Amino acid sequence: MRIDLHAHTTASDGTYEPAELVAMAEAAGLNVVAITDHDGTGGWSEARRALRYGVEAGVWSNIRTVVPGVEISCKINGVGLHMLGYLFDPDDADLDAALGEIRASRTHRAEAMVAKARDLGAPITWERVQEIADGGVVGRPHVATALVEAGVVPSVDAAFTPDWLGEGGRARAEKLDMDPFRAIELIRGAGGVTVMAHPLAWRRGPVVGDEDIAAFAEAGMAGIEMNHPDHGPKERDHIRNLAQRLGLLTTGSSDWHGSRKSTPLGVETTDPAVYAELVARSSGVQPF
Repeated sequence: MRIDLHAHTTASDGTYEPAELVAMAEAAGLNVVAITDHDGTGGWSEARRALRYGVEAGVWSNIRTVVPGVEISCKINGVGLHMLGYLFDPDDADLDAALGEIRASRTHRAEAMVAKARDLGAPITWERVQEIADGGVVGRPHVATALVEAGVVPSVDAAFTPDWLGEGGRARAEKLDMDPFRAIELIRGAGGVTVMAHPLAWRRGPVVGDEDIAAFAEAGMAGIEMNHPDHGPKERDHIRNLAQRLGLLTTGSSDWHGSRKSTPLGVETTDPAVYAELVARSSGVQPF
């Protein structure tokens, strides 16, 4: 089995619809793919319908399962991180309310970044950023795309610098981030399991220390993303050793965003035994 447990769609900052994710997972030879959009579950229904239609119509020969999930924006001691939640009940009132607050904060932040960018001379508009988001959770990549379209920067990556939207950037604005312990508690309370995303992705900025990761494990975090495009051999060895010491499962995933990033879907995968254990530990919803 080939299993990719981290992918984004137009329900957040990916460039392909949830149904297209299912089709592209099929083309990539994946058997299981997770839909883990930022701070929301808006893409679940479409992905489930696409999978069911494709299987019933005999269109898909590889892809058999979509794992419903989410990637939650968190922060501890001023350092940002992401928690992946899988197989939780999306109707859980406490979790739904908390995710709604973060989505609203993302929208306000993006609007503030557009205003800052305009003050710096960038000819972009809030209306265009909303069009780029196309009803999904608005994020920095949508603002970055608008900057590319306007000829301000040559690429989305070039927008994520101190000149514009990067750490300490002139046009950067902060958003609401969840406490990671609360994220773990809410996902578990909704019957799901949590996995820390790309813990040693240094190019994204400061990372949390091993002591914090140990505390997350103590609080009930189930796993940690080890095989990830932003992790080299040194980072993977460190995560592997840390996970063994803490009793954490280790996953692998592409963190796919479509054409907004060059990373192919399915470039990193999760061991089937690890996937089976994540499913066994959940009680919210079953994989689609």
